[in-house]
Amino acid sequence: MNLRQSTCGKRLVALGVVCLAGLALAAVDYRYADVSESPFKMASIPEYVFPNRVFNIADYGAKPDGGKATAALVQAIAACAQAGGGRVVVPAGTFLTGPVHLRSQVELHLEAGAKLFFTDDPQDYLPAVMSSWEGLECLNYSPLIYAYGCTNVALTGKGCIEAKMDFWKEQMNEAKTGIQDARRILYTWGSEDYPVEKRDITKAHTAIMRPHLVQFNRCRNVRVEGIEIHDSPFWTVHMFLCDGVVVRGVDSKAHGFNNDGVDLEMTRNVLIEDSSFDQGDDGFVFKAGRNRDAWRIGVATENVLIRNCDVKVAGSLIGVGSELSGGVKNVYVHDCKVGKVARLYYIKTNHRRGGIVDNIILKNVKAGAMLKVAAVETDVLYQWRVFKDYETRITKISNLRIEDVEVECARWGIDLKGDARLPIDGFTARNVKIGRTERCLTHVENAEHVVFENVSGGTVGKVTTPWDRQ
Repeated sequence: MNLRQSTCGKRLVALGVVCLAGLALAAVDYRYADVSESPFKMASIPEYVFPNRVFNIADYGAKPDGGKATAALVQAIAACAQAGGGRVVVPAGTFLTGPVHLRSQVELHLEAGAKLFFTDDPQDYLPAVMSSWEGLECLNYSPLIYAYGCTNVALTGKGCIEAKMDFWKEQMNEAKTGIQDARRILYTWGSEDYPVEKRDITKAHTAIMRPHLVQFNRCRNVRVEGIEIHDSPFWTVHMFLCDGVVVRGVDSKAHGFNNDGVDLEMTRNVLIEDSSFDQGDDGFVFKAGRNRDAWRIGVATENVLIRNCDVKVAGSLIGVGSELSGGVKNVYVHDCKVGKVARLYYIKTNHRRGGIVDNIILKNVKAGAMLKVAAVETDVLYQWRVFKDYETRITKISNLRIEDVEVECARWGIDLKGDARLPIDGFTARNVKIGRTERCLTHVENAEHVVFENVSGGTVGKVTTPWDRQ
């Protein structure tokens, strides 16, 4: 393998040629994202350079505002994969489509002015595909953009992906959908080791388990770059059991129920940079499956670097859990601009989860008004509280750090609520400045090796936030 200096700043390009009987069969070209600043050891993250082959969906019959482009997208992606890889291009214009399933060596590229507008008819997203829902594996409605078991796959460009939301918004009213009974089925399947290939939730219950907007499932060498996102039925960008992920230059606006920005679940070696998020739920979420279903898989989310992002609105900047049973470790988020968030740094688990949370670092962040700057809660069950306990496993939480953080105002400062059976082991807050604090600057419960250094709460007074009911 020969290395040569790339034109991409600090990146390197590796060119490899596979030979058989003296004949060159294929060239593999990678550049590597720069993760050298990471405070923990990270493997290099390859960015595949796709072959110079273009497959324009217009050549396969797609017409802007001219009916569904689903078939043209399927044909262009198939032709690209069969040719050995390349770029499937969506030209300028709005193209109505059902689900888009990517394949290995395929880059789906939206040119400036292009929009993929996804239908909201759930029948378009059948047959069900292997997916997951709130930390439990199942067969469900297809994500709107989906890749399963792919290597070298990308979603890029200056265009937009948008979900038509009329039907999905109706499904967000959980009091009317009966979805809690569907959750019970999923929970029982996961708790009793029901075979994953038989877990078709679309047939087991009439409730619609809303699909993800973008899901890469069991993929290697994934890149999402430059895309604009408008709206999502459920989680916005979900990386599930992936290795080697780059998210760069994304502009996401999705304010529906459960509209996290990026969910990393049992995924490792990740760089997220230079992106903007305006979300209805958390910004960056680190998950690792729910209870026994995750212990069966046994893969942690680890080695994540996030830098230079603008989180305008979100439930939290960093959200760890509550599905974290496979473990979350080695996460470094720094130099982000933050607008309205409920919490900057939020770790949530419960007595069913098990797993570990270790080495979660937030540094050099400025933010506006919020409920809490940092919080650790160990009794978060949400709607799942009514379901019975199968096993008790306490999460080991250690080596948490926030540093060089400046906040306009906060209802509470730092609120640590560990579990007495396994207290938090190590929390450091250094150079944390809050302009005004309404209630409590620091609260520590069931935590050891806690260090507060240069933590100030400013004046004491009323704090008004977008989350005043919480």
